[in-house]
Amino acid sequence: MVDYRNFEQFLHSRMKRRNLIIGAGALSGLAIANQFSPQRAIAKDRFSDYPFTLGIASGDPDPNSVVIWTRLAPDLLNGGGMPPKNVPIHWEVSTDEQMKRIVSRGTVVATPELAHSVRVVVEGLQSDTWYWYRFFVKDYSSPIGRTRTAPLANGYLSKLNFALVSCQNYQQGFYTAYKYLAQDDLDLVVHVGDYIYEGGISTTGPRQHNSSEIFTLEDYRNRHALYKSDTNLQAAHAAFPWIVTWDDHEVENNYANFISEIDSEPDQNPEIFLQRRAVAYQAYYEHMPLRPSQRPVGPNVQLYRRLNFGNLATFHVLDTRQYRTDQPCDDGTKPRPCGLEPNGTITGKAQEEWLYNGLDKSQAKWNVLAQQVIVAQVDRTAGPGATYSMDKWDGYVASRDRLLRFLEQRKPSNPVVLTGDVHNHWAINLKADFNNPLSPTVGSEFVCSSISSGGNGSDTIPSYIAENPQVKFYNNRRGYVRCNVTPTTWKTDYLAVSEVETPFGTISKKASFVVTDGNPEIKPA
Repeated sequence: MVDYRNFEQFLHSRMKRRNLIIGAGALSGLAIANQFSPQRAIAKDRFSDYPFTLGIASGDPDPNSVVIWTRLAPDLLNGGGMPPKNVPIHWEVSTDEQMKRIVSRGTVVATPELAHSVRVVVEGLQSDTWYWYRFFVKDYSSPIGRTRTAPLANGYLSKLNFALVSCQNYQQGFYTAYKYLAQDDLDLVVHVGDYIYEGGISTTGPRQHNSSEIFTLEDYRNRHALYKSDTNLQAAHAAFPWIVTWDDHEVENNYANFISEIDSEPDQNPEIFLQRRAVAYQAYYEHMPLRPSQRPVGPNVQLYRRLNFGNLATFHVLDTRQYRTDQPCDDGTKPRPCGLEPNGTITGKAQEEWLYNGLDKSQAKWNVLAQQVIVAQVDRTAGPGATYSMDKWDGYVASRDRLLRFLEQRKPSNPVVLTGDVHNHWAINLKADFNNPLSPTVGSEFVCSSISSGGNGSDTIPSYIAENPQVKFYNNRRGYVRCNVTPTTWKTDYLAVSEVETPFGTISKKASFVVTDGNPEIKPA
């Protein structure tokens, strides 16, 4: 298997070897680029530097296809540094890491309109199978990536291992968790938002953003490029297919539908904010291994979608930003009656109906809701006078009540919610009535900490956690969640990094919990 532990050294060596025929197999032995195909285009002009500076990625697998992605960006923080013309990129997919057993190849055109990013839906593949892939352009070849197709629909799958990640503020820490994740035994990575942060330059963190707060398409492209330049992140993308959805910072902190965060910026005008949302959505699409059906149309895109992994698991991927009504009582932590607006919605009507319809029809053993913010009720005050976060489902009580009522009454098989956003690890029982601890548990919620957002963190537990008996675990270190799923058991491991403010953090397992088929109660492993 390709050794992704040395991915950083590999990429650095690639970027130094300018204007050479660079082998694509440096992860597992060099290969000469012109062995790829007799149709390899040789252009008269040359790139200013190695063009695959942002790495490669794959995602959204189904039983017969998977998306592979790259972007040409020899000058990654200055609009990519590509000439304003179409450029053909060649690609190939193999069943071996040496790229000798090629099963599919072709050419795709990188256009200036999409920042010379490309996605290829590689079709005609075998189900539940590992593949390796790479790209070529002119005299250059990309790193080799590894990906995997999903099992046949309703086919038997004995296990699925995946990681849950979110929140990777470049300025607040190094992506050390991705270094360890890339070496883990996984089939998949699920990212539930805050892939980039939109803010300006901070002088207090270990790394700095490349500009002031971002507003234009070029701004968002350069910010994505900065984040994508991290070699640990590139290694994690190269090792596994990803399922991605966004949260708020891909556009602006705590935005809701066409309403931006309350501040003095000009995007308080809804028309101006929708323009900002449109360019942010386009840049997100340009940098993620999404299918062409997720391409935005102006400030709109249907990002919610469903991915099946045999009869074992169905991922219902949600978007709780684009359609939500404004946060009640602004977006801070407030007491009730904030959050009781009967017409408030965090998903919008169409997505909510889509979710319930999919849960009703699902034949999977485990129904996974991959989404952004904590669903469970969490009292964030120690002692009397409960307060709740208006940016979470706590601010959209009507939406949550409908979801919990549906889970209790319709009883879809083993509902598990996956969440990010809060920069801490949590394990929470979803109760039919959070104000009655004896009410039935109708689902399980596992929340991953951040990759870097919030800095090192600590092992201190806030006093308000004791006010929430539904919370079974909390930890404030950075890291990721690993899920091992079988037909009978869901096991969640909480991995935490000792520090992220230097690149030398070590990783350890803080806790493990299990949920068994037919019983949503979270229990220690």
